Amino acid sequence: MSNRPANNSWLICHKPNPDARLRLFCFPYAGAGAMIYRPWADILSPLVEVYSVNLPGRGTRMSEPPLTRLAEVVHRIADEIQFYLTKPFSFFGHSMGAITSFELTHYLRSMNAPLPCHLFISGRSAPQLRETYPNTYKLPDREFIEELRRLNGTPHQLLENPELMQLMLPALRADFSVCQTYEHTPKQPLTCPLTAFGGLQDTHISREQIEGWREQTTGAFVARMLPGDHFFLHSSQNILLRLIAQELYQLKG
Repeated sequence: MSNRPANNSWLICHKPNPDARLRLFCFPYAGAGAMIYRPWADILSPLVEVYSVNLPGRGTRMSEPPLTRLAEVVHRIADEIQFYLTKPFSFFGHSMGAITSFELTHYLRSMNAPLPCHLFISGRSAPQLRETYPNTYKLPDREFIEELRRLNGTPHQLLENPELMQLMLPALRADFSVCQTYEHTPKQPLTCPLTAFGGLQDTHISREQIEGWREQTTGAFVARMLPGDHFFLHSSQNILLRLIAQELYQLKG
């Protein structure tokens, strides 16, 4: 495997921890950037070195065109992340990040690359359930922004700022396109342990849909429902990170 690059715009480590024995790669939900996982490094350190996936079209990569199909997202991340798979590692992904980390794990397996020791899936229905999502990414700006407001995942300060919204709309539309055009192709189940998290008040994803992830691994599986709506990873962050840390501590031991 090639040497680790000195600078990688696809992966951000907010708190480098070279002595950590584990790495946790975190994948954002639609419209989010790498900064949503900034607090995790402080909370999980020194157990693990946390990396946030930094997609084009937002944050430090605002000037780059965003990607609109999951396959391209997965392949591009795989090209960059390979240099960091020199220690035991795990994936965490929420919503769009969940399917991204899931499909990336399968892609790495097809390439005979190292695989995560644990896969943490959050806020996403099991892929085999084949839900049909309306193509809201094609809506005119006004209707699309109203859809963002309804989903309650975009900060109100951003929704009420027309200039900022115009800057963010391309990345938001691209991410919604990634999610809404995704079609799951059945594959052999993974073998790593898989933990699936859901929100008790999430009106979009039910416990049964979270439980469906059981079919995607032959390894240990557990489904955990946490207080909060679809964005429980923020409102129940401390509970979520405590549960993740417990699993990672077992890997470390």
